Amino acid sequence: MEDAYIVNGGNVLKGEVVLSGAKNLALKTVIASLLFESKVTLTNVPKINDVHELLHLIKKLGATVEQTENTVTIDPSTLSSCKPDLLHASKLRASFLLFAPLLHKFRECRIPNPGGCRIGMRPIDRIISGMEALGVTTEYQSKDGYYDARLAQSPKGSYKFSKPTHTGTELLIMLGALGENEIRIENSALEPEIDELILFLNKAGAKITKVGATITIQGVKSLNQTKPFRIFSDRNEAVTFATLAVATKGSVEIHNLIPDQLHTFNEFMTKAGVKVLIRSNSIIYEYVGTVKPVSITTEPHPGFMTDWQPNWAVLMTQSTGVATVHETVFENRFSYVDELLKLGAQMEYVEESDIDNNTNYHFNTKGSKAMKQKIRITGGAPLHSAAIKIADLRAGATLLIAALIADGESVVTNANILERGYENIVEKISSLGGKLKRV
Repeated sequence: MEDAYIVNGGNVLKGEVVLSGAKNLALKTVIASLLFESKVTLTNVPKINDVHELLHLIKKLGATVEQTENTVTIDPSTLSSCKPDLLHASKLRASFLLFAPLLHKFRECRIPNPGGCRIGMRPIDRIISGMEALGVTTEYQSKDGYYDARLAQSPKGSYKFSKPTHTGTELLIMLGALGENEIRIENSALEPEIDELILFLNKAGAKITKVGATITIQGVKSLNQTKPFRIFSDRNEAVTFATLAVATKGSVEIHNLIPDQLHTFNEFMTKAGVKVLIRSNSIIYEYVGTVKPVSITTEPHPGFMTDWQPNWAVLMTQSTGVATVHETVFENRFSYVDELLKLGAQMEYVEESDIDNNTNYHFNTKGSKAMKQKIRITGGAPLHSAAIKIADLRAGATLLIAALIADGESVVTNANILERGYENIVEKISSLGGKLKRV
């Protein structure tokens, strides 16, 4: 197995796509299920590498897992270990959320540094500070890369994030859901996946309210599911297919989505001259003769998401002018730039002289003057075939789109990284007329 896609590009892609379940919600609900006393059934769970790794990880912790197609049933009553397997935990950013169920079950646990795509340092300090504010004691062991954590009594207190973090917000929600005390979280992240996690827990008996960026939790004694919970569709997958169709001068109707979750993206697509037709549970995106250059700056939800910017960058290579992409959420999100240059794209880094201590960034910028956080893209350069390599999940989608735009045969390696978050990607693209195969 070469772990690659062979792509024959240059074709106009048209058709319809049905979205899979959202990766970022599926992972969080699987972990939150370990807080329950009852068995938990999740439906519309995407069959992707990250979910496979997480299910394997919680089975290693002793949980019982049954899976049939896109339905997963988890029995947390058999949990027997408070130390996740390093091999699998280190592959997943979401593994850090295991602090919550393992602390409630065992009152102590050992969790390794989180894995996932290396797109920046990510705000671990904010997450640790939040747990400590609610009564968790932590100690980092530099010898083996594990955090030792203990919870002597029910979580209590409040915490205000200096800058929003969705992983931190989700962890504190899970931590506060069980217990006897009231928890208050301020300046929380606002992603729709967080609202859905709250809904998942409240349906099982949790008492969680969210008003704006403030979350109040009254701890309860137990959580019990009464009926299966459906994972909503993946908005990041929707953006990928919308970008793919328009960049190849085609069109796509994307089904099984929640249009409101794509409000910001749709605004920018409209500015770029794309025809956007919104229906009750689907959206049509259509190329109508030109793509206008539109610059973006990434922001947490409801802004232009960092996960969307690699796709936007490749769309701008097909525009009629010059656009910039400014990344403010993570400090290492341009792994795709050198690869797109191999395909003939015209783009360059723009120096940000004031990055040091700049409050507009959502990561620690101190001492970061040399960091590359903005690119300038000149549209109109024809893309040609090349051998390119995927370095992270969202960059992988961008490189696959670029290979499908480019004339000739391209090889896109590290396919397994893309398959961390996209279910049946080859089959879905092929249904639109794309020519590619997995090798």
